[in-house]
Amino acid sequence: MSEKQRTLLIVEDDPALQKQMRWAFDGFETVVADDRESAINQMRRFEPAVVTMDLGLPPTPDDVGEGFALLSEILALAPDTKIIVLTGQHDRENAVRAVGLGAYDFFSKPFEPELLTLTIERAFRLYNLQAENRRLQQTQAGSVVGLLTRDAGMLKICRTIEKVASASATVALFGDSGTGKEVLARGLHNLSPRARERFVAINCAAIPENLLESELFGYEKGAFTGASRQTPGKIETAHKGTLFLDEIGDLPMSLQAKLLRFLQERVIERLGGRQEIPVDVRVVCATHQDLKARIQSGQFREDLYYRLAEIVVTIPPLREREGDAVLLAHHFVQRFAQENGRSSLQLGEDAIAAIETYQWPGNVRELENCLKRAVIMADGNRITADDLGLGATGEEPLEHLNLRQVREAAERQAVVRVLARTNGNIARAAEILGVSRPSLYDLMNRFGLKKEN
Repeated sequence: MSEKQRTLLIVEDDPALQKQMRWAFDGFETVVADDRESAINQMRRFEPAVVTMDLGLPPTPDDVGEGFALLSEILALAPDTKIIVLTGQHDRENAVRAVGLGAYDFFSKPFEPELLTLTIERAFRLYNLQAENRRLQQTQAGSVVGLLTRDAGMLKICRTIEKVASASATVALFGDSGTGKEVLARGLHNLSPRARERFVAINCAAIPENLLESELFGYEKGAFTGASRQTPGKIETAHKGTLFLDEIGDLPMSLQAKLLRFLQERVIERLGGRQEIPVDVRVVCATHQDLKARIQSGQFREDLYYRLAEIVVTIPPLREREGDAVLLAHHFVQRFAQENGRSSLQLGEDAIAAIETYQWPGNVRELENCLKRAVIMADGNRITADDLGLGATGEEPLEHLNLRQVREAAERQAVVRVLARTNGNIARAAEILGVSRPSLYDLMNRFGLKKEN
């Protein structure tokens, strides 16, 4: 268990009782404070998991009281902290009020040290269980099959996909070309109750306008020259499953009204037909275009936009995903090297540096194609920067955060980057970072990073 997970803050203004409590709770890493200001300073410095505090004066009409004010400040600063309030024997009302405000438990003074120790131990266990649950949730990006990431923003998107998968709402995936919109759409389908049914995809930009209507809605025999038999469209084919409309921003205006009617009524008519056919389908759409700008220019219907964008997921470009470019590069090299019988092939240090600094305008698709070519063209057992053919440009901006957040972000960035560079080699990564392997594992757990197989 890490130091933070066993740090106990004792807030007590009586020096004798403070000393007695430090002695009684010597099994923990104890820090002390004797007033509200010093308690907040200790919270910021040590980030304790558990706090014991004297609730202090009861609230008055004009003042919430020092104890209640401190309780609220601690929970605002660190909501996961477990606070045990200590009160006078006849002050149960305020103790219960403190629990209602978010305190973990309360004890009356004088207290039995052994009983309070048991409560403190339970508070630590609960804190650690909740932290472990959050870490496990963060490392479950693999639940979206086909998605490989350690970036915090992408992991959050994975959580969103998991949450909306069971709903029937239409989901719009916005992002640059090559960011993985179809991967997320398939992940949404696979996590949904419709997973056993079909996932049907159609690219609205890849089919000529005069053929797109029949592809979407199907046609009856004799509906047009060459229609020799009745043919269901993509929408009908996806019945009970998921329909993925890729590049929806390129859907012709002539078809937008018909798609809107389907989304509203959930029935279609085949070309040349008169019968309304009910279709039960989950619709997911995607585009790299700015649909609101296209609405302003009269190229996209506003009412259709709001039907499609019931839930919007915006996917960041690869250049904004911390550590993902190198992580994916190692994955692609391993895959393509096996396919080409070059299993010993690895990325050289200069190639890794080039991958890290390149902006990847074509995102994951460009990275994949680049590594596929490099695996084929590389001489020897190492891929060099020359094999990639990239120009290393640009620097990533530093977010302006408070000191604790900056430190956390910098540590996470360093760990993610070194793990990516070493392809998950824990011993080598620990050596580069200047820490022991157990310390690196602690850091990985803290940041929700898992060792890639």
